[in-house]
Amino acid sequence: MLEVKDIEVSYDGITNVVDHVSFSIDRPALVGILGPNGAGKSTLIKGMLKLIPSKGELFFRGQPLKKMQKEVAYVEQKSAIDYTFPITVRECVSLGLYPKLRLMQKLTKKHWQQVDAALEKVKMVEYKNRQIGELSGGQFQRVLIARTLVQEASLIFLDEPFVGIDATSEKIIMDILRSFRDEGKMIMIVHHDLGKVDHYFDEIIMMDKKLIAYGPTKETFVQSNIIGTYGAALGLGVL
Repeated sequence: MLEVKDIEVSYDGITNVVDHVSFSIDRPALVGILGPNGAGKSTLIKGMLKLIPSKGELFFRGQPLKKMQKEVAYVEQKSAIDYTFPITVRECVSLGLYPKLRLMQKLTKKHWQQVDAALEKVKMVEYKNRQIGELSGGQFQRVLIARTLVQEASLIFLDEPFVGIDATSEKIIMDILRSFRDEGKMIMIVHHDLGKVDHYFDEIIMMDKKLIAYGPTKETFVQSNIIGTYGAALGLGVL
């Protein structure tokens, strides 16, 4: 279903930040990307999606990335998004519709109904006319998930979606992501809370610039791989 071949990223042309990472996952799944700070987790996603210069290839359902762009959704870290941009919650969610619109096509009543339905699902419809800058971190993350809902993507990447959000928002988001998985989608999540790995993910990728291990969570999230991935960080008490 997803095949990643030899992803390599170097910012200076000398040292690899992501060092020849390859893996494959053959089923719809919630996939956690784990590793210590500076391990290259976010860079791996950006390299896979060619958002930054990289070597290697990504194939989804047997097709190269360039043929599957409309099937891919990427939600970057909230800290990288400009909250001051003058746009309402409803308008923000509607951006997920544009990849499938024709050039210059305007949104129809049906499109706005899709937007409102997505906001209802993430329990944010009452905020639809607010500016995004008025939202809490958890509320804004729910809006970003609503945007992926209307996009109807099959391959979804989320970069640290649970950082700085409330428990209610985290539960709502996880329930939606599980429903995505059950619909046949693949969701890849950069994640740092090791205490929730067993509960959240079907498969995991463990890395520290290079790939340490990947596979089903129960088989892969074991002591030897945790030490191999976090050894230095564990010794310092910092993850």
